Amino acid sequence: MGSYRLNIAALVVVGFCAGGALAAEDAPAVKHRVLLVAYEHGNSRLMQVSEDGKLEWEQKLPGLTVMFQPLSNGNIVYAHGGNPTGATELDRDRKVVWDFVSKSTEVLSCERLANGNTLVGEQGPCKATEVNAKGEIVSSIPLTAGKLPHTQVRRIHQLENGHVLGAHESDAAVREVDRDGKVVWEYKGVENVFEALRLKNGNTLIGCGTQKRVIEVDPDGKTVWELKSEDVPDLNLAWITSLQVLPNGNYVIANFLRGHEGKGAHAFEITHDKKVVWQFADHKMLEALTTLYVLDAK
Repeated sequence: MGSYRLNIAALVVVGFCAGGALAAEDAPAVKHRVLLVAYEHGNSRLMQVSEDGKLEWEQKLPGLTVMFQPLSNGNIVYAHGGNPTGATELDRDRKVVWDFVSKSTEVLSCERLANGNTLVGEQGPCKATEVNAKGEIVSSIPLTAGKLPHTQVRRIHQLENGHVLGAHESDAAVREVDRDGKVVWEYKGVENVFEALRLKNGNTLIGCGTQKRVIEVDPDGKTVWELKSEDVPDLNLAWITSLQVLPNGNYVIANFLRGHEGKGAHAFEITHDKKVVWQFADHKMLEALTTLYVLDAK
């Protein structure tokens, strides 16, 4: 399944403060090993890149992928469009060890749960489906979304209370639903939204898609923190697609450069006071990516 190449590529690691580039001797020496999904004109490729910018391995995926999850055992579970569509788990050798084929129109999101089951975001009809290790459906939660399956839901997460938080691109909205599918919290007006994370403080971090910004909102929907494109002009923010909160409190943000290829950063790490301490900006290795995950988070 797929092909592997071992290439040498430059991982650009640059430090910035919120007003300009730092001098070379002052630049922070932050490096990360990452997993990412490269976007290839509707197709996808899973890639692991070392701290020194070397492509360690790559794997062609069966269709469009915008969400994956590294597991504690070293395996990777990812959702994919295409025919068939569903979710797949790969082991350390990139061999398929678990697979779920969906009867929906398209699957673009999945998440391994603490109980060992997998939450799958099905589109057409739109629902959050829990699947066990045997590939059997154990529960399903209807999700409120628009009519076009492809954009109904991008990334979903199960919350500690059992509710599901989904980024609904079709409606430019983030919604939390209970186990019956009832909307209990909603934030609207986020065009082409891909990702939302519930933070430990109860607020919600939202990557606002093609609005080229990231916001943190409280339970009442008030914005308490915002990163705008003008805060980081050198990064060429185009389409915010994935978010990761590191143990140190910094955010890792993926920047989908479709239509804006060739300059800026594919992804970056930023502090809460908006200092960029790391970025991935190798435009020879790939034109655009849909999601990136830091593996050595500290």
